[in-house]
Amino acid sequence: MDPATLRAEFPVLNRYAYLNAGTCGPVPRTANMAIGEMLALGTERGRGTAYFEAMLDRRDRLRDAYAELLHASSDDVALTTCTSEGIVRVLGALDLRPGDEVLTSDEEHPGLQGPLVAARDLRGVVVRAVPFAQIAEAVGPQTKLVACSHVSWVNGRAVSGLADLDDVPVLLDGAQGVGAVAIDVATLGCAFYAGSGQKWLCGPVGSGMLWISPDWSERLPATGPTYMNLEDPGAGLDAVPRATAARHDASAQSAETHAAALAALEVLGGAGWPAVHERAADLAARLADALAERGREVAPRDRTTLVSWQDSDPEATRGRLADAGVIIRDLPGTGLLRASVGAWNDESDLDRLLSALP
Repeated sequence: MDPATLRAEFPVLNRYAYLNAGTCGPVPRTANMAIGEMLALGTERGRGTAYFEAMLDRRDRLRDAYAELLHASSDDVALTTCTSEGIVRVLGALDLRPGDEVLTSDEEHPGLQGPLVAARDLRGVVVRAVPFAQIAEAVGPQTKLVACSHVSWVNGRAVSGLADLDDVPVLLDGAQGVGAVAIDVATLGCAFYAGSGQKWLCGPVGSGMLWISPDWSERLPATGPTYMNLEDPGAGLDAVPRATAARHDASAQSAETHAAALAALEVLGGAGWPAVHERAADLAARLADALAERGREVAPRDRTTLVSWQDSDPEATRGRLADAGVIIRDLPGTGLLRASVGAWNDESDLDRLLSALP
């Protein structure tokens, strides 16, 4: 991997120390070009056969690329618009009944909390939140589902101990996992893994994936199949959903989104995913150590890409840093600032952040 070559793919880094991939990753130059090329195809030739063939080609290649990243089969991967859509599809399809317990943690993002609240209010399930580090040991006889983050969006800690839960399915929110750390869904012990395309994969907003374990494929019905989810759309009322996870695909996704998401993945994959993961983790650890040396209280974290630290006025500090060309985010209600460090960053970005801190 050549860090300088990878960095050159991201024009935003010419102006800013962009450390906010935990919200949205930087857009590669080639992803922008891919959108333009697809738009030009539709504009100049119309959105007819050539356009739809290009769309289907990129859809299939994107599914394959996501599957490769997850170390999974393409047949087990659905294309969604975001992490939360995958979560909603799983919760909506599972046979959860009044009184069933869904176990979650106290560090979850609203993208998971919102669907859990809806399941509680509409279906009568019991949602119990426990400390993130204790979620595996908190599983009890009443627990019908564990739903939590793979990597905590608050501090970068990774969940552990869930691979040993034989009888309780696990739904992982992979928004801060996929693209940020190495993933093998078979070893995580989860039944479902929902991820984002716009964060650590640097794709457009409106891209993402849902992996469904083969053990659960037949037990997770498609709750709202439309044209693209059907095996034979021309069969009318006799049409059935596709046999693969594609029956859970988002109902409508643009060809431009698929093209840009695929182009971004090719940029990162071209640098080598193991090297991308290793470099990002190294830089994040370096930033965490430097913050601690300067007296900042860094939140407990694992070897991931997120670094959070206490600040007396996170929102104001985040604004001052943005004025200085350093893009991070504050985490409302936590007293924390968070930097998201990617392989596209370098030491100059870290130094710029450290220098700009009050």
